[in-house]
Amino acid sequence: MRRRINLNADLGESFGAWKMGSDDELLHIVGAANIACGFHAGDPLVMRRTVQQALAAGVSLGAHPSFPDLQGFGRRAMQLPAAELEAMLIYQIGALAGIARAEGGRLTHVKPHGALNNMACEDAALADSVVAAIRSFDPGLILLAPALSKLLLAGTAAGLQVAAEVFADRSYTDTGKLVPRSQPGAVLLSADACVEQVLRMLEADGIVSLGGELIHTEFHSICVHGDGPQAVATATAIRTALLGAGIRLVRLPEVL
Repeated sequence: MRRRINLNADLGESFGAWKMGSDDELLHIVGAANIACGFHAGDPLVMRRTVQQALAAGVSLGAHPSFPDLQGFGRRAMQLPAAELEAMLIYQIGALAGIARAEGGRLTHVKPHGALNNMACEDAALADSVVAAIRSFDPGLILLAPALSKLLLAGTAAGLQVAAEVFADRSYTDTGKLVPRSQPGAVLLSADACVEQVLRMLEADGIVSLGGELIHTEFHSICVHGDGPQAVATATAIRTALLGAGIRLVRLPEVL
């Protein structure tokens, strides 16, 4: 079992009068915050407040850009020309980087959100567009991408620093892909089940599928989703279990 790992969470996903998640509490559990940039959630004030809170908690800052889909929370598939998509990603990354700079911080990584992330994991051309946007803005940024994905491969091929992530609360197929949410068992609902999966993957040095298959793969970060009713309890249980196993929890740049 490895001796250090990063925990990340998608945060800053409130918007106007609408509140999502428990950012304050999660920022004292995780080591990396992926902050919504206004296209699927978030707004300038939420972005600034989340950056301030993340910096106060000593958490590394990541941009969490998406398709322009505020009504659908970025979960609807879209087909956009490569040039348009790249410009939208640069726009979002730049907005969060500017707020981070204004608050005395620095952006460390980018993690695409929702349908954009899922599609880029399967579509090499789309993955190349995501990577091109990140490189155009700052080739020193870390790409946080799902393990075994085409997005991860594209980032590596382009010379980006790439951190591979796995999900604490999602089941995997025998080929290492996420089980679709429409299928039974796709989402792990209890803290105990999430802790068991995380420890099993760390012990096995890879992904363990819903069917029991082991796929050896390196990973650097574990995503703990922050938008469910049990999010804080689950994240706390995972953190406690990892520390109890002697694993050091670090910020994202420190795990590479």
